[in-house]
Amino acid sequence: MKCPYCGEQDSKVVDSRHSEDGASIRRRRECLKCGKRFTTYELVESLPIVVVKRDGSRQSFNRQKILNGMLRACEKRPVSLAAMETAVDEIEQIIQNSLEREISTEEIGELVMERLKKMDEVSYVRFASVYRQFKDLNSFVQELNQMLAEK
Repeated sequence: MKCPYCGEQDSKVVDSRHSEDGASIRRRRECLKCGKRFTTYELVESLPIVVVKRDGSRQSFNRQKILNGMLRACEKRPVSLAAMETAVDEIEQIIQNSLEREISTEEIGELVMERLKKMDEVSYVRFASVYRQFKDLNSFVQELNQMLAEK
C-alpha cells in the first residue's frame, strides 16, 4: 500500500477491524519510512455477471428474478420465504464462484429446479412446466414419470 504522505510502498498494519456494514475491513497502517498513519479499506471484488437469454440477448444478473420465479412456483405451498432466500443465496454463490462471467438462463433454471425438487415436489413441477415449456400433456407426464422413477 502506497503511503499518501511520502509515497513509500512499505507499510505495516497496526489495527484491523470489520466496518459497521460488515462488507469491508478497516485497516490502520503505519508507513515504515515517514512513520505517519493512514487508513485503508479492503473490499471483496464482485465481478458483474451477464445472463444470456434464450433469444441470445444479454442482461445483468438479478437475484430478485430468481426469487420471483420461486415465489410463483411455491405459491400456496408450505415453503417458507427463508428457505427460498437460502436457495437463491446458494444459486448466486455457485454463479459467483464459477470462473465464467456469463451464464445461460438454462443453467440458472436447472439450479433452481435442483433446489425446488428438494424443497417441494409440486413447486418443482410448477416451475419445470413453465421453464421447460411443455408443449403437450405427454411431455408433462414424461417429466412426472421421470420424477417418480427417481424416488
